[in-house]
Amino acid sequence: MELLSEQGLRLDGRRPEELRKIRCKLGVFEQPDGSAYLEQGNTKVLAAVYGPHQVRGGRVKANADSAIVNCQYSMATFSTGERKRRPRGDRKSQEMTSHLKQALTAAIKTEIYPRSQIDIFLEVLQADGGNYCCCINAATLALIDAGIPINEYVVGCTASLANASVPMLDISHLEETTGGPSLTIVAMPLSKKIVVAEMLERFHVDQLEKILNLALKGCQQIHAVLDAAVRNHMTEIGSASAWGQTFGT
Repeated sequence: MELLSEQGLRLDGRRPEELRKIRCKLGVFEQPDGSAYLEQGNTKVLAAVYGPHQVRGGRVKANADSAIVNCQYSMATFSTGERKRRPRGDRKSQEMTSHLKQALTAAIKTEIYPRSQIDIFLEVLQADGGNYCCCINAATLALIDAGIPINEYVVGCTASLANASVPMLDISHLEETTGGPSLTIVAMPLSKKIVVAEMLERFHVDQLEKILNLALKGCQQIHAVLDAAVRNHMTEIGSASAWGQTFGT
């Protein structure tokens, strides 16, 4: 399937290196210590953070030198075109939970909170590609809203190839399923440190560096949007209970 028109536009009207529109809010719930809502294109995610608090559950043993990060990922039954029979606990959700925990643990300064636990809950309300990256981006905002110190913003972005040769940023579900190989990275954009990198199918060696640099550039652009939302939230809203403003590209 041709993902670029003769005019060089994608199926949703974007140019190859253009991000989907991002809208985000911090402090959307009163009950959690931190929360955030993020839309990236038609993918919509809620994130909630509780903690740090005392380690709960007899099976979990507290770490003497750092906090335990507990992460839970799920998709709403109405998040896709078909009703999901097992919205939680299936193998794909467990794998996603593991990847999210790995990336977010790298961002959090867990050494500040020994013998404690931080819970991060992520719910995909609508899925249209880049679910993992959108969850990372929403969780970063929720952690900041909770006042939990992080080493740096951790941001996710995808990149792929259109028409077998043109680099393409921030791919949608249709582009994921009908396009070529794709690369997902989670990075700390300021230090340009890559925390997680995952390829679906292999890239030719001549294309890999170009795709990797494009995905990192996308992370830097998303970081700018998230940082602007945080700064405006802190100066204009001032509390986690106010909905007030919406920020985005």
